[in-house]
Amino acid sequence: MDKLVIIPTYNEKPNIVSIIEAVLSLPGDFHVLVVDDSSPDQTATLVKELCSTYPTRLFLEERKGKGGLGTAYIHGFRWALEKKYAFIFEMDADFSHNPNDLIRLHQACTVGQADVAIGSRYVKGGGIMNWPFSRILLSKGASLYTRLLTKMKMKDPTAGFVCYRAAVLAAINLNLIRFVGYAFQIEMKYAVWKLGFSIKEVPIVFQDRTRGSSKMNKGIIKEGVVGVWLLSNYAPSTDYRSAQSLH
Repeated sequence: MDKLVIIPTYNEKPNIVSIIEAVLSLPGDFHVLVVDDSSPDQTATLVKELCSTYPTRLFLEERKGKGGLGTAYIHGFRWALEKKYAFIFEMDADFSHNPNDLIRLHQACTVGQADVAIGSRYVKGGGIMNWPFSRILLSKGASLYTRLLTKMKMKDPTAGFVCYRAAVLAAINLNLIRFVGYAFQIEMKYAVWKLGFSIKEVPIVFQDRTRGSSKMNKGIIKEGVVGVWLLSNYAPSTDYRSAQSLH
């Protein structure tokens, strides 16, 4: 077992079967773990039905209630580390991330020898499709705000399309990751950066969802603004290293 793509879901019935089949059709034997937060639209039921077709490559973890993006990913990280996957990916269910780009992220960590590869909208060759100007302005402003306050150099610190080497996730004390929404992605990158792992940004074209509804709301945006401020003011002294990485 080499590569696991974690896909958190909440009401992704219109997309989930297509995105799973797109990932599993890629060369390189990718596996998929769906972490579903009790979707009322029965997303998990569709995944269960598909598991019989891909019994060794598709997995489902169901959680009670809507726990948020960050806790869903951390649940998936722990599951993946327990199963001994070497490369662990974050990916949205709505095709805003092109499944074909998983191969390029993996190559950045193998051929390019990066510890973490980020699918970046804001490096040369990257871009955004079908977003209104206001959303682009919000995203670019958040990236600039994050870089100014945290001193991280990456162009797209809020990106949610990521490949981690398992050793990176094993080295992070996941109990110290405090944010669950927009700021989760920033804090994970901050922890990776603080621990000195190498990060490579891979240009991608991000395309807004065409089916289903966005999970972005004012609370998530507020967490991002406050979260970055907290990271810059209180987290510099935080040691994100896991007990395992200290030995």
